[in-house]
Amino acid sequence: MFIFCRKIVCLFLYLIVHNTIANDKTNIAKLQIQFKEQSIFGNNDIVNFYREFEPSLTETNINWRVYNLVQTGVLSRIGRGKFTLGECVNFVPQISSDLKKIYAKLHKQFPYLKICVWHTSVLNELMLHQPGRFYTLIEVEKDAIENVFYSLKENKHNVFLNPSADILSRYASGEKEITIVKSLVSEAPMQKVNGVQTITIEKMLVDIFCDETIFAFQQGGEMQNIFKEGFSRYTIHESRMLRYADRRGKKECFDNYLNKVSKFRQNEKLTAVL
Repeated sequence: MFIFCRKIVCLFLYLIVHNTIANDKTNIAKLQIQFKEQSIFGNNDIVNFYREFEPSLTETNINWRVYNLVQTGVLSRIGRGKFTLGECVNFVPQISSDLKKIYAKLHKQFPYLKICVWHTSVLNELMLHQPGRFYTLIEVEKDAIENVFYSLKENKHNVFLNPSADILSRYASGEKEITIVKSLVSEAPMQKVNGVQTITIEKMLVDIFCDETIFAFQQGGEMQNIFKEGFSRYTIHESRMLRYADRRGKKECFDNYLNKVSKFRQNEKLTAVL
């Protein structure tokens, strides 16, 4: 028993010493100060940071340090060679009972169909001004949108199929809640929440940027605020967003917008410090 206790104490002391040495090598405090003003930084930035203290440090050693920092939650990997400070904070949209019922009914009726459902009220926490109208968005593969549309119509949903701005203005302006069926872009980033296939924050942000008709309330300064708050509150995989924006044919202009948002956030932080 005494020998066993000694082994436990020795192991505990080893872990303390090991972690102290690891923390000393990874320069966590200096790393956090170095990158605190950058929402996203790359592998080259980290390499340059460590070589400032140890010019002869190999990339293999730096990669091990990065691995350790990610495992301990000091860094989050948000794309290929891209990082942010802190542990991952995932965006998990609320799934109401109504949304769950719609998804379950459609999934039962079209078991092999890719379906994504969500409600625009999830945007409220990221917006300055709250809209007076909310949408239940049902996205399905292009070949099935009419079948899904008529199925929902039979169940007396106030539903529109790929509506134009004119249709929404004429027939939905007085409605507080409507359902919209639209095409699901292939390889869209999605997640399952409570058994329901729904959006990720990456998909949501790209959709807001690309679709000015459905997300008319979220354009201009409001969109800028949504992006700023989204990046402040959640871990966002930029490479995933860009791949999806590319699928939507908007990669270049979306990338330019991300750069503008990034500069705006950095200016805000600088103003706050001054």
